[in-house]
Amino acid sequence: MILWNQEGKKQEREGRVARKGECEMVGLKKIGGETVGAGNYWNFKTGERVRIEGTGVLPGDASQTYYKASPAVILVAGPILGLAYAVFLPFIGIAMLLTVVSKKVFGGAVHTAQKGAAFSWKPSEAYLAGKKGRAKKAEKKTEDIKKE
Repeated sequence: MILWNQEGKKQEREGRVARKGECEMVGLKKIGGETVGAGNYWNFKTGERVRIEGTGVLPGDASQTYYKASPAVILVAGPILGLAYAVFLPFIGIAMLLTVVSKKVFGGAVHTAQKGAAFSWKPSEAYLAGKKGRAKKAEKKTEDIKKE
């Protein structure tokens, strides 16, 4: 990643390319191993909260991302995100219903088309003794011959 220091000079880190001032522009997103000022830093992937008093280094490597936020902001964001989930949940249900119905309606046609296009060939199966249908046809032929 390319970070820009106070003087406007490039500093490369972990080979990842970033825009000028990407991490420092807002000051909220920090990366593991980065030296930061005092505050609360949250890793949303693991749910870990790191409190740094004074100046310190965030734990972890460059793959871990921390966001600087006070506990009050996190407590307010939780119900807002829950409300957004509750509002969009019916739309998710409608989309799932449409998916199930379309599979039931068009599934037979798709299955028939796939079966016709594949010519009943299944590469994971090896009919060394022949298929059951062929064996039954052969039995019928032998029975018909015996009857005559």
